[in-house]
Amino acid sequence: MNYKKTDADDLRFFQSAIGEAFVYTDPAALEKYSKDETDGCSFAPEAVLKPRTTQEISTILKYCHEKHIPVSPRAAGTGLSANSLCVLGGIMLSIERMNSILQIDERSLQVTTEPGVITEALQNTLQEKGLFYPVDPSSRGSSFIGGNVACNSGGPRAVKYGVVKDFVLNLEVVLPTGEIMWTGANTLKNSTGYNFTQLFVGSEGTLGIVTKIVLKLLPYPRHNNIMLAPFKSMEDAGAAVSAVFRAGIVPSCIEFMERDAITYVMNFLGDVTVPLADDTQATLLIEVDGNDLELIQKDCEKIYEVLSTFDVGEILFADSDAQKTDLWRMRRNIAYAVKKTNVTVEEDTVVPRADLPELLQHIKAVGKKYNFRSVCYGHAGDGNVHVRILKDELSDDYWKNEVPKGIREIFEKVVELKGTISGEHGIGWFQIPYMDIKFSKEQIALMRGIKKVFDPHHILNPGKIFATE
Repeated sequence: MNYKKTDADDLRFFQSAIGEAFVYTDPAALEKYSKDETDGCSFAPEAVLKPRTTQEISTILKYCHEKHIPVSPRAAGTGLSANSLCVLGGIMLSIERMNSILQIDERSLQVTTEPGVITEALQNTLQEKGLFYPVDPSSRGSSFIGGNVACNSGGPRAVKYGVVKDFVLNLEVVLPTGEIMWTGANTLKNSTGYNFTQLFVGSEGTLGIVTKIVLKLLPYPRHNNIMLAPFKSMEDAGAAVSAVFRAGIVPSCIEFMERDAITYVMNFLGDVTVPLADDTQATLLIEVDGNDLELIQKDCEKIYEVLSTFDVGEILFADSDAQKTDLWRMRRNIAYAVKKTNVTVEEDTVVPRADLPELLQHIKAVGKKYNFRSVCYGHAGDGNVHVRILKDELSDDYWKNEVPKGIREIFEKVVELKGTISGEHGIGWFQIPYMDIKFSKEQIALMRGIKKVFDPHHILNPGKIFATE
């Protein structure tokens, strides 16, 4: 594609459209917005724009469409696949000023929000009214709800409640050509034409920019119990996950953490410790929630019986809100803890949960073959395992050229097990080299065709999901 470089005339237009104070070209801003949480990626934008309204975004996109200027939309910058970076130059369009919760409909159990609201802030506001939005990625304290929609985020509670796509009812979207549209209806059922809403959820900002989001809500569960179960093998921990569900129990969360993950995060936090026997190789963090304490307790007893059929150590039951908070702090900080100590890359594998033991075995076998260590953790309840690979003393050349071969073998196994190569992080730019493992040329061509219908000049978030032709 032949894209236009942003020049002084373009900058003057953007300044007139959104205000001079919200167009940034200084080196500090370009450096800040050149990165997200993806390891080793940096692509500086030519300018950073921070519009406040849907109409301002429409004006920007219409202009960029006509001028062939690439636009990369950005939420909070917590992405792990370089989803929002300007890999082909152009401008970065940040939604951070679109940060208002517009309406909470307590009668219909819905909320309408702008995309720049922090996920945890939205959840806390809703909780004050007894309402529940369960989707809670580990980055919920900093990620924006708009970014969650763009990547179809999940998190620990996806196992019981679902992921973002299961809660989005309707979206206001600005198309790359500047048109503004609503994708659906504020209803629980909609069988009227193609499902535009679900097409935009998870499209990583390649088809349009989401400017308003309507989410369905649930009543907030009043109670929960949490247990931490240590296992003597990762395979047993993985097998126990499927066994819990086969016993007729649906916990709100089942999180997997191998021993190294717990060691890293306890050292990182400093004020959270859990007992780890010498032979513990992995743990499951299990939460059961609801409104009836007696039923919750019965489910926990059943889970205990199921876990006891495996080679499990002493199961810890959290006996206070403070201990529950500490256990969740531990789980949510694993990625940060490992990243702090090493050069790493994180992969986002997901398989049918019954196949977790085979996947975990394969990950470690591949690590031995290619001489790299990995730390595994994730949302075991829905088969989603994050694999953080550590560079350690590997040479730069080996890290760049040989380790990706191991990653490819892991993904090939994932697809063989009827899984997929990203459960919640998205493809972005970083995972494009592996798309051929999951999709045929014909399938990629269909995706390109959809992209072309919405974005004929290919200006919106180019270089993401599949390579730009």
